[in-house]
Amino acid sequence: MTDTTIFQDKTAVYYTLGCKLNFSETSSIGRILKSAGIRTARKGEKADLVVINTCSVTEVADKKCRQAIHRLTREHPDAFVVVTGCYAQLKPDTVSLIDGVDVVLGADQKGDILNYLGDLKKREGGIAVTSQLKDIHLFIPSCSRGDRTRYFLKVQDGCDYFCTYCTIPFARGRSRNGSIASLVEQARQAAAEGGKEIVITGVNIGDFGRTTGESFLDLVKALDEVEGIERYRISSIEPNLLTDEIIEYVAHSRAFMPHFHIPLQSGCDEVLQLMHRRYDTALFAHKINKIKELMPHAFIGVDVMVGTRGETEAYFDKAFQFIEGLDVTQLHVFSYSERPGTKALRIDYVVSPEEKHRRSQLLLDLSDKKTIAFYKQHIGMEKIVLAEKARANVPMHGFTDNYIRVEMPHDNNLDNQLIKVRLGDFNEDMTALKGERV
Repeated sequence: MTDTTIFQDKTAVYYTLGCKLNFSETSSIGRILKSAGIRTARKGEKADLVVINTCSVTEVADKKCRQAIHRLTREHPDAFVVVTGCYAQLKPDTVSLIDGVDVVLGADQKGDILNYLGDLKKREGGIAVTSQLKDIHLFIPSCSRGDRTRYFLKVQDGCDYFCTYCTIPFARGRSRNGSIASLVEQARQAAAEGGKEIVITGVNIGDFGRTTGESFLDLVKALDEVEGIERYRISSIEPNLLTDEIIEYVAHSRAFMPHFHIPLQSGCDEVLQLMHRRYDTALFAHKINKIKELMPHAFIGVDVMVGTRGETEAYFDKAFQFIEGLDVTQLHVFSYSERPGTKALRIDYVVSPEEKHRRSQLLLDLSDKKTIAFYKQHIGMEKIVLAEKARANVPMHGFTDNYIRVEMPHDNNLDNQLIKVRLGDFNEDMTALKGERV
């Protein structure tokens, strides 16, 4: 048992890169440290501890992680520095050799961070404490709000899919999850703390139940019954795991919002096969049509990767035409990045950086058109918005049930309140619709 008295009145700085799951886990680490007496450092205050939660989804993400470590060690030269997350798990020895790093924690170790802090005295050299991929088996719970209005509930971790371009299974291990009973209890606790909206997160959430013999649909039904939580959002879910039964349940549920985020990656079947994805464009189109049939105003976000090995110009044109014809709201566009150890490196056809940029821009322009058109359909409607805390003297924002961003006059009394507004025209930078209380 760690003697936490040595941590009283110590300060910490947190820095997170990557996905919503990482932000949720950083927030949970912060709660662990807070319970031990370590408070978050104020702006400009030198910290005793720096925690950096890393990402490794692309080569650019790796570079950003290294830059963040260098910057934070300069800003807090006497702080004990802990690095965790996907980049830490994949490249522990590389990270431990970065000047200023004291401890590198792998996927199974970050939940026990208190056991690796010692007395917060800096080491002469960094050490790495990680598990081999085959030994990563812990499911570390996380349900945290951090500085946000919405809570993020981690229901699943790891991935068994091994798509040819992806290193996440090597960083997070095999698919595993908490039990429905434990997750429902965490949702009840969030409600007790005043939470009204929960985003369900994980690496491959549709695979929920792998370790407990339950199903994602069973989880959705159980969470829907938690009193006090008014809204749930399902974060990224694989199209082959988004069953028609889940879509039908969401369409008629009490609290699950008409909002989906579904990774497509490519709108070309030949490229999907090269990626080792587990669906084709026909199945993807069916899922979009099913959602829109039952929830015409549903927001649908779609991940698309451009420039992967094997994506010829003809394949990209085919993908673009498919995506252009989909009734979706927004595209999250990523450029393919070479990842060491992935099977994609065996594919011969390589897309130039310039061509990747051109293709990305075409899809980003298409995304803007789709999003603006979706927003315009809702001007004049009355919607319920969950208002989010804002800095003084700046407009407040919030989201409708179907994830339209709404800008409202600042009012501290509205923070975390569900309010009815009439949707007006776009704000100045075209990122939200103006909302007027009714």
